[in-house]
Amino acid sequence: MIRNVALVIITSLILLSFSAFKKDENNNSSSLLFDGEKHFKNIHQLTFGGDNAEAYWSWNGKMITFQKTNPAENISCDRIYFGNYNPAKFNYIQISNGLGRTTCSFFMPGDSEIIFASTHAEMNDCPPVPDRKILKKYVWPLYPEYDIYVADLNGKIKHQLTKSKSYDAEATVSPDGKTIVFTSTRNGDIDLYTMDIHGNNVQQITHELGYDGGANFSPDGKQIVWRASRPTTDEEKKEYADLLQQNMVAPTHMEVFVADIDGKNAKQITHLGKANWAPSFHPSGKKIIFASNHEYERGFPFNLYLINIDGTGLEKISHDGGFDAFPMFSWDGKKIIFSSNRNNGGTHDTNIFVADWVE
Repeated sequence: MIRNVALVIITSLILLSFSAFKKDENNNSSSLLFDGEKHFKNIHQLTFGGDNAEAYWSWNGKMITFQKTNPAENISCDRIYFGNYNPAKFNYIQISNGLGRTTCSFFMPGDSEIIFASTHAEMNDCPPVPDRKILKKYVWPLYPEYDIYVADLNGKIKHQLTKSKSYDAEATVSPDGKTIVFTSTRNGDIDLYTMDIHGNNVQQITHELGYDGGANFSPDGKQIVWRASRPTTDEEKKEYADLLQQNMVAPTHMEVFVADIDGKNAKQITHLGKANWAPSFHPSGKKIIFASNHEYERGFPFNLYLINIDGTGLEKISHDGGFDAFPMFSWDGKKIIFSSNRNNGGTHDTNIFVADWVE
């Protein structure tokens, strides 16, 4: 849920030669684990090749939706897919129409429709990515052509929920199926908003200067967790404003926050520095799992961590030497899905993995 700007471009920053083993073509569970990953059992790799990320479970736990880029398959920028969960052979089909760029998919109540953001109404081709050689920094693009749509499992667009000249993306749905939280630049900053399941009653729920995005609901639907940047110095504020004017944001300094679903009682949970992002709730509602590079001076690897909702008890969950992110528990709390560079044979591939969760 990343919910992120939901962009796995970040993996291009990682030196993938950190892999501790050769690529296992047989999906051998034991070879996919690193020492110390005691919370993972019966791990399986679902995708093989390209950048596969932001995978989310259906409400019944039988399906998965995700986004994929793979130039080798003529997929030049993210498209949305879904498939029935089968650890032995994960077959999936494309939901988005192949135009523009798509991101941030999530199952709607009933599992017969999927919500995602797309630029297809404004462009047929993939939008240009920022030139980091010119910018000399790592940034995420915030394409103002993104709007939020709902499609059925055959890919037919059923509803357009937003229609603005701003970035609207990163949508997730509350457990009761009544509320959608999403990220937008419609007010000139990057904030969180809520709307009802039909796209009405839009409410802004964050108001601090900085990037607020990638929100997910707690299991009881009473809280949200998200990632946020908070520029404080004049230099940081200027850099943030300058990038935002170009529809970009630098995601290198983010922390994890929680609040009530109306944005009240907001609290910063992590104070780790660097990039702490892709947070979601543990099934208990008392802990948060997220990705972070805070242990590493050079900004990588990224690993998964668990922390109590009061900010105590930080625990390292994954031990890959490259990139682990986008963690999400199944609704019954028995499985976890995440994206990782593990078992990529030294390539730049990021794939989707599922494991049984062990407390």
